[in-house]
Amino acid sequence: MAAKEFKRPDGRKLDEMRPISAKVGVIPSADGSAMWKQGDTIAIAAVHGPKKMHPQHQQDPSTGQLRCNYNLMSFSVSDRARPGKNRRSQEIDKIIEWALEPVLLIKDFPNMVIDVTIQIIQADAGTRCAGINAAALALAHAGIPMKGMVSSVALGKLDKTLVVDLNKAEEDFEEGEGATDIPISMISDGKITHIQLDGKITPTQLKEVMKMAKKACKEIYEIQKKALKESLEVKKNG
Repeated sequence: MAAKEFKRPDGRKLDEMRPISAKVGVIPSADGSAMWKQGDTIAIAAVHGPKKMHPQHQQDPSTGQLRCNYNLMSFSVSDRARPGKNRRSQEIDKIIEWALEPVLLIKDFPNMVIDVTIQIIQADAGTRCAGINAAALALAHAGIPMKGMVSSVALGKLDKTLVVDLNKAEEDFEEGEGATDIPISMISDGKITHIQLDGKITPTQLKEVMKMAKKACKEIYEIQKKALKESLEVKKNG
């Protein structure tokens, strides 16, 4: 089937993302917070810090540290997820840290830690990317010095056709065809901070993936900027 003839289950174009909404300042008790909704996936991120690292033996006098905690809430999926940390969520903790650290001026905070908690309250695919987008917004909202914004999106293959931002139905279809999942995170200047490739892809397809990801991340960045701008206007008018 030719790419131009391919129809996505929800009618979206190949490079079209699900509807996105974002808001910062959703958790008043946090130093910074954000909500990111992409289709039916909802992530909430809260930032606490910079603060003294505890336990003390983990302090680093040469730099600060970013500590992320990703949690898929047990009620976020149709089949109730087992509560608590598992190997997958611990792996995603590290992926989110790696995606965000390149933009943080973390060396300005020796012996300190910035804690980022990400709760996925509704899951319909793309949860780690939604978590990264929410966390980047929450860090900016907390006033953490940053060299740029990180935007994240997942691409995949449907019937050998590359598509942006799979939903759960597409992800399930993809698994039956031999899954290819490609989450990518980029700084606002186009530099990649995180890429994963689970599955098979040709060098030509990888070039197309990067092109599609760049376009999607630019759109995400504009939504992130808008959410922060709206927050500043509310504070100014308040």
